[in-house]
Amino acid sequence: MTEASALEIQEIMQLLPHRYPFLLVDRVLDYTKGESIKALKNVTINEPFFQGHFPVEPVMPGVLIIEGLAQAGALLAFISEKEKMDENKLVYFTGIDKAKFRRKVVPGDQLMYDVVITKIKGLFVKLSAKALVDGEVAAQAELTATFA
Repeated sequence: MTEASALEIQEIMQLLPHRYPFLLVDRVLDYTKGESIKALKNVTINEPFFQGHFPVEPVMPGVLIIEGLAQAGALLAFISEKEKMDENKLVYFTGIDKAKFRRKVVPGDQLMYDVVITKIKGLFVKLSAKALVDGEVAAQAELTATFA
């Protein structure tokens, strides 16, 4: 039997150490422990990075989209491996492979993070991740992380 659920921002902040302006997950819509997570980020003009990227045509930096995917993946890893974790453990990003950027992400967009665990071995987790806007892939990558 799989476990499926959602997380609000308070629960997300209990699992992730990130805070404003670097917390890039607003809500977890659904997850299946050990398998996948769907989360979202509402992109607004109030984001501090839009002041310089780019003032004339605001575009969310691709590296922050990947960071948002990594944060969603870290949430999934924490949820999936909760029994093995203590409160001092963190998930560190150790690799990005096959990153591709397919469309711009601009103020008003809602980024949907879709992350799937492809492998867990010991303290390492490998993830397949996509960020979508209106069902269209904005970015995708294979991510690797470790617990420390």
